[in-house]
Amino acid sequence: MNEQIAIVMSEEFLRRITPSLVPFVLERQDFRVLHIDRDFEELASLLQEMQPSGLITEWLPDITEDLINLGFPTVIADTDIQYNDVVSIDVDDWAVGAEAAEAFIQAGFRNFACVGNGTPYSEQRIAGFSERIQQSLGDTLEHPISSYSEPRIRNAGYSEYVVKASTTFIEWLKAVPKPVALFAVHDPIGRLICGVCRELGIEVPNQVAVIGANNDELVCGLTYPMLSSVAIPWNGLGARVGEAMFSMLAGEPLPDEPILLKPSGVILRHSANHLAVPDTELRRAMSYFSENLQNPIGVGQLCDALKLGRRSIERKFRSFFDCTPWEMLCRMRVDHAKKLLVDTNHPISLVAELSGFNDPERMAVVFKRVEKTSPSSWRKRALGG
Repeated sequence: MNEQIAIVMSEEFLRRITPSLVPFVLERQDFRVLHIDRDFEELASLLQEMQPSGLITEWLPDITEDLINLGFPTVIADTDIQYNDVVSIDVDDWAVGAEAAEAFIQAGFRNFACVGNGTPYSEQRIAGFSERIQQSLGDTLEHPISSYSEPRIRNAGYSEYVVKASTTFIEWLKAVPKPVALFAVHDPIGRLICGVCRELGIEVPNQVAVIGANNDELVCGLTYPMLSSVAIPWNGLGARVGEAMFSMLAGEPLPDEPILLKPSGVILRHSANHLAVPDTELRRAMSYFSENLQNPIGVGQLCDALKLGRRSIERKFRSFFDCTPWEMLCRMRVDHAKKLLVDTNHPISLVAELSGFNDPERMAVVFKRVEKTSPSSWRKRALGG
């Protein structure tokens, strides 16, 4: 007999994890979807009538605990709050903020700001962003990290663009010292920032570089300029949700703590990328690295291809990025490898090849130098293992 699983969540969240739930249909799990924005009494009535074997939902204030109290085996797909007899699965929100910070730091920024929405995950992402910057730059910061909270935006539909910026937000954005690296805790806030900057005549990314979070292509791709964003491993998260439900129904022991997955790097688009670097030679060098990341290139090939003096370009990298061109190339390759480790099931050998390393051993050496752990250990930890 098929196991009937109720899914109670928003269409945006369902769109993210559905591809990873499809294989569980082959395991005789039949998914029935209810929209989480229904009135709770209506939801409860429908669920009581359905009597599902299990329930998959997302965390929302004033709804989640009432759903748990209905008594169905429950997996919550986006919270690090631990409830009794429930499996909680989430991205590591502190690490999301830290990824955005690292991307800005590597780009040479020394002035930072962030915009949240007052939710628990927002506070964690801002903490990760701020703490990573303090760890890396400390006293070299030009100004204290500025932050602003825009809670109104969390009440709008995720893909909708209906929230108008408040006067206080506009004044805050005008006053932030520029150029500034600005982290938005999720993509709709990043979209709002880009729109306000356009209305105010503030250049993105030259004066305000913006990185959002969640990497929702519908939001990022339809924002002008297109929005850079921290990628969440939705496929990995969806797979863990399906596995957790499968284990619960099999009567296996539940984990004692929430399952946390690492983000899979920053996807750079026009709102924050190396093309905003003011020096022409550095822009050309970073573009060359990006375009040839999978090829066995080195600093010598860079200089020959772009007709650059080696000492000059190395001095510029040291001055702007605080690293050598080779160190930057290694970082970029490791970042690409991290994304592949989370988003694919490729063996380590193929990840090494696709990331521009000659072999897995060489990738392991460079990866451990940058991340302080091996690729396989990083993958296991990133996927909540």
